[in-house]
Amino acid sequence: MATLRGGRTVFGQAVGILMLDTQFPRPPGDVGNALTWPFPTQYRVVENAHPSRIMGREPDPKLVTPFCEAARELQSHGVRAITTSCGFLAAFQQELAAAVSIPVVSSALLQVPLAACMIGTGRKVAVLTERPHLSERHARAAGWSLDDPAVVVVTLPSDAVFPTVYIENAATADSRILEAEMVNLARNAVDRYPDVGALVLECSNFVPYSQAIRRQVGLPVFDLYTAVMQTYLATSGHEFHPDS
Repeated sequence: MATLRGGRTVFGQAVGILMLDTQFPRPPGDVGNALTWPFPTQYRVVENAHPSRIMGREPDPKLVTPFCEAARELQSHGVRAITTSCGFLAAFQQELAAAVSIPVVSSALLQVPLAACMIGTGRKVAVLTERPHLSERHARAAGWSLDDPAVVVVTLPSDAVFPTVYIENAATADSRILEAEMVNLARNAVDRYPDVGALVLECSNFVPYSQAIRRQVGLPVFDLYTAVMQTYLATSGHEFHPDS
């Protein structure tokens, strides 16, 4: 007899997702759109975790406890890994990882060392971000430094529309404008730094435009989707069936 085991209310969620408290649009590709993922997910909105409290050079330390509590709640529901909806939550990577016993991917920034190893010495990793607030604290928490490996940080111009949507928390947006800004940001990075060999998109809201960026610049693009998919395969795996 095969024994079925319970112990909680819901089952089968592969990844738990810690969400900022927002109202802005989340098209497919965005971490907050459940259609993005080819596996079951469970969401937990951290109340009052507004983008402005995360996106400064120093995220609000009062948010560490509610994020850790939400991570533990997701783990209690049986998820195998946890991610977040903002790349600047890399600052809380160590605290979140210590709060649970399952893998935590706080940010696409965790992939910077991987990207650097893949492209080899003599080439740079370009980190694309919304605002020039990425600090050594974010980098260190994600396992690297702004000085090592060879990294350049490229931000959107001060008059960009993207931050007015995703930092100021607007309810609507024009996807054509957002995509154009993302493509131009990537082009500018490659034009300014011809030795760039890979791009890492810090912002989780950039992901819907990752493929457009790949088409335009012809370089590897690492984002939250690539990080979570790798973690999903590491924790849930894939069954290979021999030929019958």
